[in-house]
Amino acid sequence: MLKLNKVHHIAIICSDYEKSKRFYTRILGLEIVREVFRTERQSYKLDLAINGNYAIELFSFPHPPERVSRPEAAGLRHLAFEVDNIEETRNYLLSQNIESETIRIDEYTKKEFFFIADPDNLPIEFYQK
Repeated sequence: MLKLNKVHHIAIICSDYEKSKRFYTRILGLEIVREVFRTERQSYKLDLAINGNYAIELFSFPHPPERVSRPEAAGLRHLAFEVDNIEETRNYLLSQNIESETIRIDEYTKKEFFFIADPDNLPIEFYQK
């Protein structure tokens, strides 16, 4: 049987690089590991970490097609982050003018969670530790 160790990273293509870079680094607080402009592709690749752990590659490409997310389409459904305090997290995001749904309770785990959207409308979930 195949043995997987962990999820290495998640790749996200954005439509507005500077806007998404600001969202993921200044709003969500991910750390920049490396930023490269690839001239041959006219594309940025931004490697981001959470608590020192490499997690997300943010890409820019000229004129990427929009992602269909609602109604839900086949493919990646959302990105989820675990947080220590769900209410503080939601209040912080609201203070940054990020629209948020109300906090809900997972019917199976009984943990609190809520969703926002990134600048390209990718659903992002925050889930109580």
